[in-house]
Amino acid sequence: MPPLPVISGAQCIAALARLGYQQTRQRGSHVRLVYAGRPPVTVPTHPALDRGTLRSIIRTAGVTVEEFCALL
Repeated sequence: MPPLPVISGAQCIAALARLGYQQTRQRGSHVRLVYAGRPPVTVPTHPALDRGTLRSIIRTAGVTVEEFCALL
């Protein structure tokens, strides 16, 4: 498994959009993304996401780290 990259919340949202997720709402610095047939994902729009937060987002989206890195 490759190490998790250090990315911003905006880069994470863009990668999930390539996967098919769409932004439904935003409250403060947190963006909610949905995709039919998959659980919704909340992504903070911070300059750098913590590795634990990013791993949780990837796990919730139902993709592997390798697939997510390919989307970046």
